[in-house]
Amino acid sequence: MLAFDGRCLTAHRKRTDMPDDKPTQPQPTTAPSAAIPVAAPAPAPRSGAGLALCLALALLLPLLLNLATARSIVAIWNRSDTFAHAYLILPGSLWLIWQQRAALARLPLRPCWAALPLLLACAAAWLLAQLGEVQIVRQYALVAMLPLSVLLLPGYRIARAIAFPLLFLVFAVPFGDVFIAPLMDVTANATIAALRLSGIPVLREGNTFMIPSGSWSVVEACSGLRYLISSLTLGCLYAWLTYRSRLRQLAFIALAIVVPIGANAVRAYGIVLMGHLSGMTMAVGFDHLIYGWVFFGLVISLLFLIGGRWREDRQQPVPGAAAQARAAATAAMPSASAARLTAAALAVLLAAAAGPFTAGYLERVQFNPQPARLDGFQASWPAGAPFADWQPAFAAPAAQLRQSYAAGQQRLGLTLLYYRNQQPEQLMISSGNRLTQEGKNQVWHEAGSTLRQESLPGQTLAVNETVLKSVHGRLLVWHWYAIDGRRTASDYVGKLWTVRERLLHGSDDGAVVLLYTPLDEQPEAARAVLRRFLAEHQAALDATLAGNARH
Repeated sequence: MLAFDGRCLTAHRKRTDMPDDKPTQPQPTTAPSAAIPVAAPAPAPRSGAGLALCLALALLLPLLLNLATARSIVAIWNRSDTFAHAYLILPGSLWLIWQQRAALARLPLRPCWAALPLLLACAAAWLLAQLGEVQIVRQYALVAMLPLSVLLLPGYRIARAIAFPLLFLVFAVPFGDVFIAPLMDVTANATIAALRLSGIPVLREGNTFMIPSGSWSVVEACSGLRYLISSLTLGCLYAWLTYRSRLRQLAFIALAIVVPIGANAVRAYGIVLMGHLSGMTMAVGFDHLIYGWVFFGLVISLLFLIGGRWREDRQQPVPGAAAQARAAATAAMPSASAARLTAAALAVLLAAAAGPFTAGYLERVQFNPQPARLDGFQASWPAGAPFADWQPAFAAPAAQLRQSYAAGQQRLGLTLLYYRNQQPEQLMISSGNRLTQEGKNQVWHEAGSTLRQESLPGQTLAVNETVLKSVHGRLLVWHWYAIDGRRTASDYVGKLWTVRERLLHGSDDGAVVLLYTPLDEQPEAARAVLRRFLAEHQAALDATLAGNARH
C-alpha cells in the first residue's frame, strides 16, 4: 500500500531531446481517499538484548528468591495426576511470548513504578501466608509477582502486549481441592437420579449407594476435578487463540466449565450402568479409568470442534488514523536509561526478597524449644477400654492425648492434638488433614458432615459434626480448633488466628479437640453424651491447653 504525500506518484521516462532547464508542466494533485485505510510505516526494531534481559530478570528473580514456594508447586505436580498438565503451562506461556517477539522489539522499555506497591502487596501476602502456613496463598502470591515484575521492569507497554501469556501462568498453581466435595455431591446426585429414571432401585447413604447388582461409592477420583481443571485450562487457551470477541471468549470458557461437569456425571452413570448390566464384570477395575479418560477426550474434542465453527481470525485490522498516531508516538518514544532500568531491576529484587528474608528472621525468633504436655488433663469420668479402632489422619503433633471413657452405658473417646513450631509437613490446619485414612485399606468412611452450634453452660460452641461408618458400626465425631483460648470450627478463621498469634506473641501453638461416641439410630442421644462431657470438662480442657501457651 502506498503512503500518499499529496502528490500523485507517477513514473516518467526522461527525454533526451528536452533541455534540463525547461520548466515542466505542473501535475494535478490527488487527495488520498478516505475509504482506503492508511498504514503507518513499521518502526524499526530495537535491540532485542535489552528486552530479553529485562524479561529474564522480571521472571527469574521472583522464582529464584522464592525457590521453596516454586518447589512446592512442582511437588504437587509430581504427586497428583490432577495437575500433570501444569508442566506445560510455563513452556506454553514462553512460546506465546516468543511468537510476539517482533512486535515487542518495537516497544520501548520504560519501567512502570506504579506496579511497585502491588508487588510489595504480593510480598506481604506471601509473608502472611508463610506465617499462617497457607501454602496456596504463598503459591498464588509468587505467581502474581511475575506479571507485576514485568509491569515494573520492562514497563506497561510490554506487559500489556503479553498480558495473556503472563496471566496464563495462574493455571500453574495447583488449586481446586476445595471443589472436590461439591463435585462429588453433583456426581452422586446426577448418577442416582439417572439410575432411578432408568428403573433401577437405589439405596443411598451419603455418597455411597447400593443397587441390586452391588454397591458403589463416589470417591474423590470420581469428582471429575481433573477433567474440569484440564478443560478450563485448555478452554482459556483455545478461546484466546481462536476468538477476538470478549463475548465469544467468555462464552467458550463458560462451556469449558459446564461441559466437563455434565460429562463427568454422564461418565459416572455409564460406568455404573455397565457394571450393573455386566454383572459387575465391566468398568469396575482398570478399565474404569480407561473408559473415563477416553470418554473425556471425546467430549473435549467435540467441544473444540463445535467452538471452531465460530472461530475468528486473530489478525488485527488496519488501524485508523488515531491508532496510527498512537503507534507512531510509541515507536518514537525512547527507552529508559540504563540507570532507570537498573533501579527497576533492584526494586524487583528487593520486593521479591522481602518475604523470604523476613520469614527467615521470624522463624529464628519465634522457635519455642519447650516440649508441649497434655498429661495434666484429668477427667471425672472413669477410663474405659477403647470401643473403636478409629483415629484421625492428621499430621503428627508436638503432643497428643488419646483416652476412652465410660460413664454407665455412655462411652466417649477424646483425642487432643497439640501443635507447636509447625512445619509444612506438620500443620494443624491443612487440606491433607482428614478424619479418615485414604487408600484401598480404608476402614472408616465419612457418611456426612455439617457445622453445628452447640449450647453449653454459659457459652455457645461451633463444632464440625461428622458421621463415620465402617463394618463395625458408626461414630458421631465433633472436632474444633483451640487457639489462644479461643475456639473455632473454621479452617480459615483458625489460619487467621494463627497468623495473629505469630505476629503479636511469636507463637504458632494450637490444638485440635476431637470427641466421638458410638452412633445408633438416634443422633440426638449421641449428641447428648458429647454435650454432657463438655459441660463437665470444658474448663479442664481449656486449662490444660492454656498451660502450654507462651506469651
